[in-house]
Amino acid sequence: MFFLFLCFWCVLDLLYKDYQGDQKFTLTTYTANGVAITSSGTKKGDLFLADVNTQLKNKNITTDVKVDTHSNFLICKTSALEVSLMFPPPDLDSLRQTDSGTGFLNHIDYHLGLSQSMVYTTITVDEPAPGVKAIFSFIAPDQKSGKVELQYLHEYAGISTSLGLTAKPIVNFSGVAGSNNATFGTDVSFDTASGNFVKYNAAISYTTTDLVTSLTLNDKGETITASYFHTVSPLTNTAVGAELTHSFTTNENTLTIGTQHALDPLTSLKARVNNYGKASALMQHEWRPKSLVTISGEVDTRAIEKSAKIGLAIALKP
Repeated sequence: MFFLFLCFWCVLDLLYKDYQGDQKFTLTTYTANGVAITSSGTKKGDLFLADVNTQLKNKNITTDVKVDTHSNFLICKTSALEVSLMFPPPDLDSLRQTDSGTGFLNHIDYHLGLSQSMVYTTITVDEPAPGVKAIFSFIAPDQKSGKVELQYLHEYAGISTSLGLTAKPIVNFSGVAGSNNATFGTDVSFDTASGNFVKYNAAISYTTTDLVTSLTLNDKGETITASYFHTVSPLTNTAVGAELTHSFTTNENTLTIGTQHALDPLTSLKARVNNYGKASALMQHEWRPKSLVTISGEVDTRAIEKSAKIGLAIALKP
């Protein structure tokens, strides 16, 4: 779905994209008939998350099916030994009954992961009419997740409306209009069951050849965000950016400042820091066409004695 972020993507890319403290592996393959299959796995501490995404294009119809699974596991650890890894996890009370009175299990730290599987399906029809895109999506096994969306894109305006496929659906409308320099957008959701607006956001932006500024009002007017992105050198993809968010309910401010620079056409660096003392940096290298290796790290400068978070992501494409 498109709406307000059409003009703000460069700021989001600079400050948030590819930063992580986990280990992630992604592999994309293509079949002879053009089906793209992307498999990815992410290790978050003792939890392993995996998903498989399949994309099929036939003329102007694109079908995406994503299976997202959270692994079932029980990891038992002592201070120096990992005892067992079992699928699916057994009942802990039954496990203790087999302890034969040794008390060994009372000194083991249990980490239990629950199994969850979701299937996300999206069918996109491009240009059923000039400038129109139709999208149908649903999530299994959630029977209330079905949604149909229509988008219309003009040279200086775009609108999107979606409707949930339930007896009393949530209706969403978003639109953006403007010129090459100035843009205004809004995003509104109405719950027909309660008769209340569940979301209303608004944003304005100003863009030049090397500068993007924006102001957004989110969370029903409870937060306001100002962002700034400036291209310093297009040759080296050097840029700086900042985002300031103020919450009217808590009266808290969050300021994030970031920069990026390309060492060469295949290697880029990014760094960011916020007013809470969290500093992050990453290096990304394209070691072969479309295949990326990303190393990132984060440190809390206000608690330097804590261990830094290190992330590694590998994405392979043929």
